[in-house]
Formats: sequence, C-alpha cells, structure tokens
Amino acid sequence: MRAGWRVLIALALLLPAAAWAEGQGVPVLSASRNAAGGQDYSVSIQLLVIMTLLTLLPAILLGMTAFTRIIIVLALLRQALGTGQTPSNQVLLSAALFLSLFVMQPVFERIYNDAVVPYQNDTLAFEPALQKAAAPLRQFMLAQTREDDIALFAGIARAGTFQTPDDVPFPVLAAAFLTSELKTAFQIGFLLFIPFIVIDLVVASVLMAMGMMMLSPMMISLPFKIMLFVLVDGWALIMGSLAASFQT
Repeated sequence: MRAGWRVLIALALLLPAAAWAEGQGVPVLSASRNAAGGQDYSVSIQLLVIMTLLTLLPAILLGMTAFTRIIIVLALLRQALGTGQTPSNQVLLSAALFLSLFVMQPVFERIYNDAVVPYQNDTLAFEPALQKAAAPLRQFMLAQTREDDIALFAGIARAGTFQTPDDVPFPVLAAAFLTSELKTAFQIGFLLFIPFIVIDLVVASVLMAMGMMMLSPMMISLPFKIMLFVLVDGWALIMGSLAASFQT
C-alpha cells in the first residue's frame, strides 16, 4: 500500500509539470525520424537519458574502468604491510581515482572527440553519439577481458559463440570484464604478499629462537617491511606497474 501511495504522489507531482510543458509548447516525450533513417529525440528525453547516466556513474566507474583493479591492489598492499588503516580509505580511494583517470585518459579523449564534440556541433545525432561514445570504452574492456570469462558468461546467457569481438553483447562483456579485473587484481596482490610474508617468517623464527614468544612478531616486522618498501620506492613501483598493466 505504501509503495502504491508513493507512485500516486510521484505521478501527481510530475503530471502538472508535464501539462505545463505541453501548454508552453515544449515536447515532453517525442521522437521523430531524421533524413538518415535514424531517430531524433526531443531535448526532454535527452536530458532524461543524461540524468540516468549520471545516476549510474558510480557503477560505471566501478565496473567499466581501471578503478576495480587499482583499488583492490592498493587495499591488499595495505594489508600486506600490516599498517592497519594507514593509508586511510579516503587516501586509497583518491589514489585509485586519479590513477584510474590517468589510465582512462586516452579512452575519455576518444569519447570526447568522437562523440561529444560532434554532438555539440550538431553534426551527429543523439543515438549515433551514444554508439560512438560506447565504442572506445568497449574496446578498452575487450582488451582487458579474458576469453575464458567471456565464454563463461556467454554460456550462462546462452548467447552462443561470437565470430568477432564486436558480436559480444554488452551485458556479457561487462560481467566478464569485472570478473577478469578481480582475478588480475588478486594475482597482483598475491605477488605483493610474498616479500612481506618472508619478512614475517624471518622475524618470527628469530624471536622463537631467542625465546621471546610473548613478543608480537608483527610489532618487530612492521618497521622492516616499511623500510623495505621505502628503499625500493614502493609507491612509485606499484603505481607505475598498475598503470603499465593496462597497456595492450
């Protein structure tokens, strides 16, 4: 009952605005066929699509860019160091966000030049502009996705086999891309853990040999792990390796 009342209230709020727009001669929902055979949508529909894309922006950032791999690797690195909440979540998110923007810059430039600029200059309709904008992002996702993961989700969706990469449906590609990013991130995290585990084992063995079993090995090994990470310029090495891992 409450959900029904909410729907009625929303309709009551939206219908007067729609009626006012119609009375002012503003097309609320209209679509017309252009000379090229495509569809031209009214400004209201375009604004609705743009606002919907803005609400989906966090999901797009998490599931269709380099952000997932980067934030997982940084979180595993912090856990391997054993520094608790240092760096904080805000710092890790900021580092992952700006590194993701750095990695995705060529993709965003192609989207801007191929889709946004022609649409603003009225040389490209709205629907073809969306297709142009999706092409660079799709190409980036295909380059980072394993074929086994695509085959897995294609089998689940019963989509059959694909002759070319362009034949892969976008839902299948999105699920396969996210799965591939998770797998790659955990592989990198495993490699990051190895040197720090060795330090923990050495420190624990020395303390047991000295009979200091009541002393926490983590307290002793933490300075050595930080010193090792600083000496090898760990942050630059990790950031550079993560950015290079997306190059194809």
